[in-house]
Amino acid sequence: MTDKLETLDDRVAAAAFRRLVRHLRQRSDAQNVDLMGLAGFCRNCLGDWIEEASDLSKAEARETVYGMPQSEWKTRHQKEATPEQLARMAESMTKNAARDDALEGALDAALADSFPASDPPAMTEPNR
Repeated sequence: MTDKLETLDDRVAAAAFRRLVRHLRQRSDAQNVDLMGLAGFCRNCLGDWIEEASDLSKAEARETVYGMPQSEWKTRHQKEATPEQLARMAESMTKNAARDDALEGALDAALADSFPASDPPAMTEPNR
């Protein structure tokens, strides 16, 4: 079975992403701490993913998501997080870390399978 996400047309994916960002810009009542607690990502994550995939700085990438400098958005919209919100976010971050560890382990295994068991001395003993 083919993963439809991997075959999704880039134009369609870009349009859906832009719609998500516009939606988040309009829903400033949806606090980042709540997004993190429920879904494991927030506006900052989207900005960071844009930064990783582009030549934008972190500030520029986040401004792309927020529609304004992040500091301005925080002043206008961010509320103080409650202990309950912070606890949900911490629990969610634990789930993200477990997923990331599993992905990294799978990548390590794939790399180990793709390289010979014994590397030439120039790779393992560079000063030799």
